Amino acid sequence: MQEVKLVVSYDDYEEGKRMETLIRELASKPEAASLESLIIGDWGQAYENSPMEFHDTLIELAPSFPALKKLFIGDMESEECEISWIVQTNLAPFVQAFPNLTSFVIQGSSGLELEPLKHGKLEELIIICGGLPKAVLNSIAAAELPELRKLELYLGVEDYGFNGSIDDVLPLLEKGRFPKLEYLGLKNSEIQDEIAKAAANAPILDQIQVLDLSEGTLSDEGAEALLASDKIKQLKHLNLSYHYMSDEMMARWEQSGIPVNVSDQQESDEDDWRFPMITE
Repeated sequence: MQEVKLVVSYDDYEEGKRMETLIRELASKPEAASLESLIIGDWGQAYENSPMEFHDTLIELAPSFPALKKLFIGDMESEECEISWIVQTNLAPFVQAFPNLTSFVIQGSSGLELEPLKHGKLEELIIICGGLPKAVLNSIAAAELPELRKLELYLGVEDYGFNGSIDDVLPLLEKGRFPKLEYLGLKNSEIQDEIAKAAANAPILDQIQVLDLSEGTLSDEGAEALLASDKIKQLKHLNLSYHYMSDEMMARWEQSGIPVNVSDQQESDEDDWRFPMITE
């Protein structure tokens, strides 16, 4: 796969370099016509500047990238910008601008919107963040994505943008909302036990092959509900890695015969505080 990553460092931005210019330069090259993957890294001081810096340019020049299948907005290390600091905007127009897009990945959720989210070929949607706003969850639940096969959402914590509840997650556990969905990731959550209990006998389990509840605050409480579910036994894989389950519960999973990942056991602090993998 032909792939290009565009980055504007802090120093480059200070010296006047802009993501808009990099996109125009890329669009003018012969290889633009065959480019399949475009990764937008730091667009320059992303903790205060949003993709509106290059929004209109990328949409205007989208026809220059007719083969584009994968788009990643916000691929940056913590040294460039902490995940929770990355300023986003309404990124739905980016999806609509590329008719052959099959994968859309977003990192960062401050100011993020996906409205309206519609695409005839998108197969993969991944949002990596320390806190996903409920408005984005609602937009995804209302999305028209008939080819979606993988949905991976890092839900995060209230302190960094998650302002929803289990009620905002429940629509994603309904069967048939995305008819071809095979992988559902509702991960990195501070309400992982609630999600586990809701997912344990959810209709979506009759459809998907993989349920990913990893990287959150899952304890024995949520695990008990999953372990008691007959629907869970239908899955090809259950990912519970990075968790707060007890040794006893882990042993029960290992004896269950269910294909499950219970690696990366965490320990809560002395006040029983539990934290997802990614917050700030």
